Amino acid sequence: MHKYRTHNCSELRLSHKSTTVKLSGWVHRVRDHGNLLFIDLRDHYGITQCVIEKANKNFKILEKIKPDSVISITGKVLKRTPETINKDLLTGEIEVEFKELEILSEAQELPMPVFGEQDYPEDIRLKYRFLDLRRQTMHENIILRSKVISFIRKKMNELGFNEFQTPILTASSPEGARDFLVPSRLNPGKFYALPQAPQQFKQMIMVAGFDKYFQIAPCFRDEDGRADRSPGEHYQLDMEMSFVEKEDIFSVTEPLFYELFSKFGGEKKVSDYPFKKISFNDSMLQYGTDKPDLRNPLKISDVTDIFNSVEIKLNIFKKQINKGAIVRAIPAPNTIKKPRSFYDSLNEWAKTEGANGLAYLSIIKTKDKLTGSGPIAKYFSDNGINIITKICNLKDGDAVFFSCEKKQIAEKISGLARQKIAKDLDLIQENQFQFCWIIDYPLYQFNEEEKKIDFSHNPFSMPKVSYEEFDKTDPLKILAEQYDLVCNGIELSSGAIRNHLPKMFYKVFSKVGYLKKDVDKKFGGMIKALSYGAPPHGGMAPGIDRIVMLLANVENIREITLFPLNQNAQDLLMNAPSKATDQQLKELNIKIVKKNKN
Repeated sequence: MHKYRTHNCSELRLSHKSTTVKLSGWVHRVRDHGNLLFIDLRDHYGITQCVIEKANKNFKILEKIKPDSVISITGKVLKRTPETINKDLLTGEIEVEFKELEILSEAQELPMPVFGEQDYPEDIRLKYRFLDLRRQTMHENIILRSKVISFIRKKMNELGFNEFQTPILTASSPEGARDFLVPSRLNPGKFYALPQAPQQFKQMIMVAGFDKYFQIAPCFRDEDGRADRSPGEHYQLDMEMSFVEKEDIFSVTEPLFYELFSKFGGEKKVSDYPFKKISFNDSMLQYGTDKPDLRNPLKISDVTDIFNSVEIKLNIFKKQINKGAIVRAIPAPNTIKKPRSFYDSLNEWAKTEGANGLAYLSIIKTKDKLTGSGPIAKYFSDNGINIITKICNLKDGDAVFFSCEKKQIAEKISGLARQKIAKDLDLIQENQFQFCWIIDYPLYQFNEEEKKIDFSHNPFSMPKVSYEEFDKTDPLKILAEQYDLVCNGIELSSGAIRNHLPKMFYKVFSKVGYLKKDVDKKFGGMIKALSYGAPPHGGMAPGIDRIVMLLANVENIREITLFPLNQNAQDLLMNAPSKATDQQLKELNIKIVKKNKN
């Protein structure tokens, strides 16, 4: 017989009745029934109920054993009586009668219980992460992550992609986030950067003649953490293809995601492909965000013109419009029976989000005619009501909320209000995964803080304008061959057809203030590679963490990560980051300078 086990704790069935088996695992739970002890024994695979009678010499030991001690038992498989069958366990029709016991490792008093799914403070969970990971939901989430990555890797191989590993120690690159720097001992005063993404390397892989590349790539960004983003590192399915247009990338990606989410998404319905394509401008107008949740049926409308017309005499809005504001309308269907507090609370909520508030109008049918009701209804002409109902697709009993703000704020508030209204009215179709592509991103945006043109997204994207027409076009109107994959309001991936022409590369960067020598210094390797014959190429990089978050139906990325950092980018388990010794600093030619508190 094997030293530790003949079967795992999820393996035994009625067919094993009367056989002698050996199991090893953690003491999950002990139930004392006087002359009998029931021990739920747990391992990676599941739970088996074991039973010991008081006459057994090991009874007193098990009576006092601490939870999550590791034991090995030898015993006989018994059939449970009908009334004691546990249908929630795969092993629920049997139990194992103790014959012999070996304590492999006795546990101390646990700082947090493994049995049950109680909420515990995050600092305790992260400090004792090895215990937190023993809990069923966490354990299943990490196994799900492993299965998802294995599935993706298998599919990418089947699709003809080659898996390569790109460097972890590399050069700093202006890709939108703060770098993690690593001092070089052999090159005093110089630093490596951990890659924010393998962007330049994967493009050079295409230049090197490898047609299809992928890797499950670690990426490092010194950013503040949030629910859907780790503060230090994340993993992505990095992929690139040569001689492609964006439709070629879509045709590879869509079946992969459809099958992935169908396989691991439970009973939820997955968008049929081809996925819906929405331009950036339309997305910002209709959904108030470039990450729309299409499970929400509500659409936002621009009603600036009608509010600035003679049909509506709301002067406070007209004054704001004359100062550059716009008006966005968010429908709220079938709200006629809602109390006044429903409308007032949305108005107050908008103020907490940085807006001036939300005005509203209710639509009521009287004598075969749609009329308005509410605080601002008196400012609308009959024709104004008709125009609003048509633009916003309103019917009897519906309401509509209005945000009058500068464009950026109006988009933000209307997008947030759209989601809040849908949630409050229970309109979001929770049993679905709704995918879409956001396309036609602007290449540039105006940086209000620095009062200059800056990149709005990926600087390596090919502009949707020819080299000859580039300087003749308003930079803020130049679109990029950039696309994002969004699911249920979460951005899963950015991607682009790359700028593979050196002269266009210089041109694109010149608009944000880079001289030719600056580009050569920052992107010397890339420019050199593109100068020796580069194929048209493109790719994308879906985030593994966010994919698993959606499939596991959790809202925090730490629920699907083995050993995450906390919000302050600290590893409470390993006490990182930690101070370097004087000897380490000396070897690296680094001196710590204390900040002046004054």
